[in-house]
Amino acid sequence: MENYTYNSFILQLEGIKLPNESVYPLYYFFLISFIFIMVMNVGILLLICIDKNLHQPMYLLFCSLLVTDIIGVLLILPQILLDMQRPPSERLITYHECVAQAFTCHMFGTTSHTVLMSMAFDRYVAICNPLRYAAIMTNKMVIKLTVSAWGVAFVLVGILLGLTMRLNRCRTMIMSLYCDNASLFKLSCESVFINHVYGLTFTVVALSSSIGSIVLTYTKITVVCLTSNSKSLNSKALKTCSTHLIVYLIMFLSGMIVIILHRFPQYSDYRKLCGVIMVIIPGSLNPVIYGLQSKEMQKFLFKIFKGKKGGLKCPLQIREVKFKFKDVPAVRREQHKLAGQRVALVRKE
Repeated sequence: MENYTYNSFILQLEGIKLPNESVYPLYYFFLISFIFIMVMNVGILLLICIDKNLHQPMYLLFCSLLVTDIIGVLLILPQILLDMQRPPSERLITYHECVAQAFTCHMFGTTSHTVLMSMAFDRYVAICNPLRYAAIMTNKMVIKLTVSAWGVAFVLVGILLGLTMRLNRCRTMIMSLYCDNASLFKLSCESVFINHVYGLTFTVVALSSSIGSIVLTYTKITVVCLTSNSKSLNSKALKTCSTHLIVYLIMFLSGMIVIILHRFPQYSDYRKLCGVIMVIIPGSLNPVIYGLQSKEMQKFLFKIFKGKKGGLKCPLQIREVKFKFKDVPAVRREQHKLAGQRVALVRKE
């Protein structure tokens, strides 16, 4: 009985405290965001798979970002939507489900940063060393970058959750909308000093490496653009790099806000909302900023739209052909009439 009390396998999610008039607007906002994210991310993922012109290193790396957004949204938003319809006493989750959700949540955040680092390297090679781009960014290099992005995140997050799972639990209330590492180790009454040290080290290493690589990469790109007289190169660099930086800043700021607010329990409701927004905003903007602004994707969508539009004109073309066939007898009568006139002139001569 004592083991069950201190290590309960049934946990309760606190949820967010909202006035009754705010529950339904927030619920529909989350629902619409979920549908929009899934449609956009899955749609662009299918476009990249279908169109062979999009089988380029940049878009193949972008697929990893789409997959992380899809996984993060699928494992977080549906449960929040269900819990908003339930009373607080029925917002239950098993411990193993909670650990899996926390692992996925941190994999989502960490992989997003590592994939953006890989995409920054791709942009650096494309702009600073375009003549060797095809030789450097081969299929093997894309596979290496993708495996490294996911592998590093898997190891770092695995250690993070492993340190938390070793702790005994004396509480059952998850002080969040969904499970994450901080909410899990707060269930323990033991010392969590090691968790704090590794968590801080994990955050510093992940953020410093991503910030360092982004700053170094775009500094070199800026130097190349300033020393180059090519207007096309400068416009291409400005377009690709600005969109990349926007996505990265959104990811960085939303993640930092959640990390900081974890240190201030009095702002728990703001932290919960920021935690959901951290999933919604990147998942909504990534396909728009990276996908729809791409000329290759615009051309492919234009071809599809043009093909459908052309298909609607087929019946009209058939009618025009039928109309011409109806005039054939009249044309023949005119030809016979002219031939008869020629015969009459020959006879007179």
